[in-house]
Amino acid sequence: MMNKKVKTIWNNIKYWSQALLLPVYALSHLMPRDKHIWVMGSTFGRRFADNPKYFYLYLNQHHRDDIRAIWISKDKSIVNLLNKNLLEAYYLYSLKGIWFALRAKVYLYDNYSKDICFTLSGGATKVNLWHGIPLKKIQKDNQFDLVRNPKNCLQKIKWALRRVSDEKPTDYVLVTSDYLKPIFSSAFNTKNTIVCGYPRNDFLITDSIDNIATDDEKAMYNNIINKAKDHKVILYMPTFRDSEHRFFDVISITQFESYLKEHNYVFYVKLHPKSKVNERFMELQSKYIKVINPEYDPYPLLKLIDVLITDYSSIYFDFMLTNKPIIFFPYDLEEYLMKSREMYFDYEEFTPGNKVFIQEDLEKALLETDKHHNDRERILQKVFDLQYCNTGSENLYMYILEKLLIHRKD
Repeated sequence: MMNKKVKTIWNNIKYWSQALLLPVYALSHLMPRDKHIWVMGSTFGRRFADNPKYFYLYLNQHHRDDIRAIWISKDKSIVNLLNKNLLEAYYLYSLKGIWFALRAKVYLYDNYSKDICFTLSGGATKVNLWHGIPLKKIQKDNQFDLVRNPKNCLQKIKWALRRVSDEKPTDYVLVTSDYLKPIFSSAFNTKNTIVCGYPRNDFLITDSIDNIATDDEKAMYNNIINKAKDHKVILYMPTFRDSEHRFFDVISITQFESYLKEHNYVFYVKLHPKSKVNERFMELQSKYIKVINPEYDPYPLLKLIDVLITDYSSIYFDFMLTNKPIIFFPYDLEEYLMKSREMYFDYEEFTPGNKVFIQEDLEKALLETDKHHNDRERILQKVFDLQYCNTGSENLYMYILEKLLIHRKD
């Protein structure tokens, strides 16, 4: 109990000490910034992933003569991986990390500028690439988000620093279609949106970006490739929420494993990094049930699998671009809507695949012929500007060049 109290006190000290750095943020506006230096980061500086990752790779593989694309991270292993692959990356708390965070004219991230460094970001043009098309309400639109929607004065004070570092620095937000612009404008309280495809989908559906992965990730991808030679490969990617433990109330693992064996299926599970049931799944691993490290990049996985099973995760929007079947398994739908998130769209209408709530129906759905191509196409037309969705990186690159009046070196 005492350790928990000490940890809480320490976390509060770290949080409020950020106020001491606000003068540094103000002073960083005075730093002259180089329009040809663009820095990128992901997930509060802890991961090499998502849209910033693939845009960073694209710039280094296609526009190295024009733009100096640099990855900034709080994880030295990420820096070492990129340096090993002859790419420029720096640990944030190094002299070079601090220098380039101060010198870069463009910040690109998938959560907030703190993915790189909020404190040193003053005066930079900040582009939020975000991390998914929202089925669930996000940011200001999410009534359960007490940072943006505090319920009382105490909560307003408690989350004041978060509101400063999370929201005020962003100049542009990436949106994948005109249809979604009102949603992102409302959620982020901005009219400054960039409509183009996600860089991560360039990798998913084209060969324009070569991936970089750790040895452990490569081993997992090879494992799936080998399994796919004589098995049907299923990927289960559920949304993180408090009720995800109910999976084990709905699914009899012994029975399900027998079903997988009978039909020669392999069931891969990739949970959210914050999931509280990862260890329980790890204990259930077998020849037919495999658990993927939650920190691994899912986009190489999506290229390799036959079927995606999810519930409310936005990953299904991107997976629709592969035209492979999706099964929705929202066993706690009513509870989720009441206690976790509201949705922008009607769930039944906006999820193009079989909806199943019990094990028997899930097993039947896996055996059925896919009949949802037209449903997927209908949703795709709304959430992506399809003529641009496979050239998102190039469109984003050109947009930023034009906004900053940078001339390409021909």
